[in-house]
Amino acid sequence: MKIDILTLFPEMISGVLDSSILKRAQEKDKFTYNLVNFRDYATNKHEKVDDYPYGGGAGMVLQAQPIFDAVASVVEKEQTKPRIILMCPQGKPFNQAIAEELATEEHLIFICGHYEGYDERIREHLVTDELSIGDYVLTGGELGAMVVVDSVVRLLPDVLGNQASAPADSFSTGLLEHPHYTRPADFRGMQVPDVLLSGNHAHINAWRKRESLKRTYERRKDLLDSAPLSKEEEEIIADIKNESEINR
Repeated sequence: MKIDILTLFPEMISGVLDSSILKRAQEKDKFTYNLVNFRDYATNKHEKVDDYPYGGGAGMVLQAQPIFDAVASVVEKEQTKPRIILMCPQGKPFNQAIAEELATEEHLIFICGHYEGYDERIREHLVTDELSIGDYVLTGGELGAMVVVDSVVRLLPDVLGNQASAPADSFSTGLLEHPHYTRPADFRGMQVPDVLLSGNHAHINAWRKRESLKRTYERRKDLLDSAPLSKEEEEIIADIKNESEINR
């Protein structure tokens, strides 16, 4: 996978993308990234990439020309048909399903904005996707782009050491993940559940399924509305609801 990130602050990004799993993914040749400072594509002598909004108002707006020209340069160089992603608080909320979809792409381009916003022609005529990582406003799109890149790259084949890790992650199944424990089995009187020490994998899997459903019910009921639950899982949820009402 090729990833290009258009940003005015490339120094914000390289430290994250050259660390931990992302670094190992590059060493395995699973993805490469390129940071493009779109100020380099400004055509005025002061290298300005923003201007006052037509109609008045507070703040500055990123101009279309530097962004369009930077994207055109990247596309011409790579000779691909990329997904061009605008990081924007007005964008579609980013989730695991979108991460899995993007992980199948050959080339991604991220546009990180600053100031008051973008010239609308960028949104209407250049990008293929608009993504938001939450209902809040950041200084710029760099943090959002790094979040999306991290969640996408870890899904590429052979990036994670254990290939069973990603499918079991929270949200990959539509539910929150079950609890985890490690040694020691007794820590200051706090015990690991006996079932996890039993060696009975059928019982362990059943416990994990129930705990995943219970945690989702207790913390994110909204996920259950769209999760593809089996009849068995629906029965477990009903049992969990009854327990919850009894314990009130």
